Amino acid sequence: MADSSKQHKYRQEIQQMMYVSGETGEPSVETTSMIEEIVRQQVIEMLRSCTELATRRGSRSIAINDLIFQIRDDAPKVSRLRTFLSWKDVRKSAKDSDDKGGDADIGVADDPAGGVMPGGPAMEEAAKKNKKAKVKLPWEPSSYYSQEVPERDDEEDEEEEEMNHITLQRLVKADERTKAMTKEEYVTWSEYRQASFTYRKGKRFREWAGFGIVTDSKPSDDIVDILGFLTFEMVQTLTEEALKIKEQEDLWKERSGGENSGTKKRKLTQGLFDPPNEGKTPVESRHIQEAFRRLQSRPKKSRAMLNGTNLQQRTNIKLF
Repeated sequence: MADSSKQHKYRQEIQQMMYVSGETGEPSVETTSMIEEIVRQQVIEMLRSCTELATRRGSRSIAINDLIFQIRDDAPKVSRLRTFLSWKDVRKSAKDSDDKGGDADIGVADDPAGGVMPGGPAMEEAAKKNKKAKVKLPWEPSSYYSQEVPERDDEEDEEEEEMNHITLQRLVKADERTKAMTKEEYVTWSEYRQASFTYRKGKRFREWAGFGIVTDSKPSDDIVDILGFLTFEMVQTLTEEALKIKEQEDLWKERSGGENSGTKKRKLTQGLFDPPNEGKTPVESRHIQEAFRRLQSRPKKSRAMLNGTNLQQRTNIKLF
């Protein structure tokens, strides 16, 4: 037990992430430990693949593109990550300009008549620097050409449209979860949204993720921030999938009776104006295990390609 308690270091953070994802009950230590171990396996697999990519190009250090390449098939997640990195760059640029005293020069330019006029080249230059830049990836078709097509402000690509659709769905879910909350519960929910594996926990995360063991590369701050973003998404995906499984299980018990049908039915009976019963009983480790199994399932197309061949199917962990 002592070794297990030392190994699992993120119970509180995982509880907070699960709460934000819809699990309003208090999950057991077994459940949070299983989630932490699954996320740790995902991070280790990601770092191992990144190290192989870096070695192929003759580098010892992992690059940002190596990490993004691992999730390249999940276009909405890549788009959310690019947005995260873009706004991070904007905040960094704004902070640098504040540190250099740029506020004194922004918004003021020399008038040709000898006076001072608002705006002008200085303000335009500052606006360009603080504009949210789009993160470009080397495997995208646009990177194959030396000249770039000018971007239009009113134009959105397919990835952004898909990301906006999924973001809208998440906002609807968040609205459903929070509309019945009290003021104190909503404040708690808002604080829990800031939960992170990496924020102000860099040393602990490096030890936990196996930096120095899985990879010899010393991670940059950007690499750690990206991993922090991805680990939150992993916990959220696992929790949402486990809640779906639990909801299906509760619905089946309600219809078929299950164990102790009388008491179960009275507990699950819900009035028209009652708040949703999502998370009233916490998700258990078996729900997490089944959610992980479903997330690891391969598409039928990839399995069918190997039928009638002597090739073995891939057994590597599937990233989600």
